[in-house]
Amino acid sequence: MIKVTDLTKIYPGPVAALRGVSLEIDKGMFGLLGPNGAGKSTFMNILAGLLEPTAGSAELYGKDIVRQPQMIWDQLGYLPQEFGFYDHLTGRAMLKYLLKLKGVTGPQGLNDLTDQLLEKVNLGFAAKRKVKAYSGGMKQRLGIAQAIAGDPRLIIVDEPTAGLDPEERLRFYRLLAELAEDRIVILSTHIVEDVANLCSRFAVIRDGHIIADTSPTAAKSEIGQTLFEGDVAVDQLDQFEKSHKIARAILVEGRNRVRIQVDPLMGPPDGFVPVQPTLEDAYLLMMKSANAVAA
Repeated sequence: MIKVTDLTKIYPGPVAALRGVSLEIDKGMFGLLGPNGAGKSTFMNILAGLLEPTAGSAELYGKDIVRQPQMIWDQLGYLPQEFGFYDHLTGRAMLKYLLKLKGVTGPQGLNDLTDQLLEKVNLGFAAKRKVKAYSGGMKQRLGIAQAIAGDPRLIIVDEPTAGLDPEERLRFYRLLAELAEDRIVILSTHIVEDVANLCSRFAVIRDGHIIADTSPTAAKSEIGQTLFEGDVAVDQLDQFEKSHKIARAILVEGRNRVRIQVDPLMGPPDGFVPVQPTLEDAYLLMMKSANAVAA
């Protein structure tokens, strides 16, 4: 288990990246969802022992991450948002080099471990290709291969699917889901679909604050039967928003479709029909509520 209590990080300026974050995270896939600049990467870097907080505490299975980060490094696998590779090396040579840097080996030696990890992330067929020929998804899988070396109890992945095409994203989902079966995997992302597909529990972070700690099912259930959808002309949207709580406006076959949350006592406007809420609806309504409170 990870236990984080009142974690705060203030950069010179001052800029408060984290403002008293408290969370408990158990085994499985946990999502940290929020917009760019919300504090996700700062939080991940503190948990990885790469950044010291201004205040607060963080523990992994009782070990103090803040005071003794080196105590958890052999239990940690980390795939940061920007992971550099040497493009002139083959995938096999690149991974072997990373394993040497990490100080990891296997019972049958480093070569055997390298091959095992490449097979595990479905890159055995591309082991002899140069990294510069890898797609974005293949590079992400190579990054995961180094992260899972040493069988860590905690894996942190920061914005892992940004820039991946739909097919590569699905492959990556399956790999992360498999890894989360017997360890903690923390997925930091601004992509709601990632959380909806992978996480049984997630937190929403905004301006360094945790504004929700819930599950996808609970987040959608909280909206209940209050979500409706209908057509609103683009030039009428600003006026419409003054009297209705808009979850989001989307284009459907060229038409401007608007989803709104309706007070059951008031009823929907003419032409609006009930729709089942998605996690993206729930997330956007959370953010709008947070914005209203902040204002």
